[in-house]
Amino acid sequence: MRSYLAAAVQMTASSSKEENLEKAATFVRLAAERGASLIVLPEVFAWRGPRAEEPAQIETIPGPTSERLRELARQHQVYLLAGSFLEKSDEARSYNTSLLLSPQGEILAHYRKIHLFDVDIPGQVRVKESDTKKPGQALVACNTPLGGFGLSVCYDLRFPELYRGLADRGAEVIFVPSAFTFPTGAAHWEPLLRARAIENQAYLIAPNQIGKNAHGFADYGNSMIIDPWGKVIARAADKECFITAEIDRDYLEKVRRELPCLTHRRL
Repeated sequence: MRSYLAAAVQMTASSSKEENLEKAATFVRLAAERGASLIVLPEVFAWRGPRAEEPAQIETIPGPTSERLRELARQHQVYLLAGSFLEKSDEARSYNTSLLLSPQGEILAHYRKIHLFDVDIPGQVRVKESDTKKPGQALVACNTPLGGFGLSVCYDLRFPELYRGLADRGAEVIFVPSAFTFPTGAAHWEPLLRARAIENQAYLIAPNQIGKNAHGFADYGNSMIIDPWGKVIARAADKECFITAEIDRDYLEKVRRELPCLTHRRL
C-alpha cells in the first residue's frame, strides 16, 4: 500500500488495567472507523500506578494483555502498535515492552525499551527506571505491506544512533510511544521528534500520555505525527483523543531521492 491513514492515541493511563484497556479499545475502534490502517498507543497505556504495585502487573507474552490486543487488532483489521506494558523477565525487574500486531492478530515485532530514564536532582526529583525495569538489548524493525516499521519507546528519543540503526534496517515509519513529562516535554519533545524525522527521512508517530500521572508529574501530551521533511502534520489537543495523518510512501521516496543524505554518509 502506497498511502494510508495512521492514528496516534493520546490518553491518561491509571492504575486500573481494565479501565485502561477499555479506553484503548474505544480509541482503536474510533480510529478504525475513521479509516486508520495503523493505530499507535502510548507508552504504559495498559497500567500506570505506584511502583510498589508493579510486580502484580507484570505479564508474560503471550498473556492476558497481549491476547486482548491481538483480538483488538483482528477485530478491527488494523496494524496495532501496543505502546508498552510490563513484560516478565528472568529476574525481579520487568521489561517495558512494545508489540506490533498485524490485522490478523499476529505478533509481528516485540521490542523491549533499551534506554532507561535515571535522574537524581537533589531536592527536586529522583526517578530511577532501572530500579524496576530491565533494559532490552536489540533494535527492532519489521517489514509489512504498509512499509518498514521501526520501534522505540520514549527516552530512546534522546539517542539518535538507535534511530539511524532503524533507518539502516529499512524503517520508513518509526514509532515513539511515550510518557514525556511536562518540563522536558515543553523544551525538547518537538525538537527531538522533528530531528529524528529529518535525520532519517522517516515518518514519526509519537503518541504521548497526558495529564497528571500516578507519580505526581504532569505528562506533556502534544502527541504528533511528523513527516520525513520534519513537518508536524498532526498534533493532539490538550485532552485525551486521537489524531490521524496520511502516510505517503511516494512522498517519502521523493524526499529521500531529492535529498539523498542517507546515501552520503561517511562512516
